[in-house]
Amino acid sequence: MSPGPATSNHTEVEMFVQMFTGKVTDADAVRATLESWPTGAGRDAKGWLGSTAGITDDGQLVALARFESAEAARANSDRPEQGQWWDSLAANLDGEATFFDSTEVDEDLVGDPDTAGFVQVMRGQVSDAARARELASADPGAWARFRPDILGSLLLSRDDGEYVMAISFTSEAEARVGEQTEPPAELAATMQEMNELEVGEVTYHDLRDPWMMSPST
Repeated sequence: MSPGPATSNHTEVEMFVQMFTGKVTDADAVRATLESWPTGAGRDAKGWLGSTAGITDDGQLVALARFESAEAARANSDRPEQGQWWDSLAANLDGEATFFDSTEVDEDLVGDPDTAGFVQVMRGQVSDAARARELASADPGAWARFRPDILGSLLLSRDDGEYVMAISFTSEAEARVGEQTEPPAELAATMQEMNELEVGEVTYHDLRDPWMMSPST
């Protein structure tokens, strides 16, 4: 798992998050459809907390939708207008979308993620999910000093060790500088143990033009 987030407010939250990905055939249409949701099909959705989305350089849509609970998300999915909206989005994807759902959510906030200029979404698997979550939340003050370019993160975990982590950065340039910076001694051991927990390869999705949506927009 990647280094923990720079934060002074780490919280295990009551939240349901769904990530979906898919190959895009029409980027402009996909963006327009997603950004229309808060005032269109999603206007009457109960329990929606916000979404982060974007398209990678290789044309992969990555979107994370946050709800108060799995029940709220399910109720939204059951609405006819949501089904119509999804059909319009799926029409601009090449093949079926892939989903990752989780109610085991850890949120870290040090700034406002909605102002992020760059978001990196990672998907991987660890051998010990509980230990990975513990390490990710360790010593938030030290992480904040080490990586001031990080505005916040969202960690989605599963009991089998599969996880998704979305990290919001001030900018890609600052993120690249930060990832090349040598960590202080108190964090080096934590980062090493995180890396040792990884099983297989981590998939990285870089969103260089992230779209932020919330109930207030």
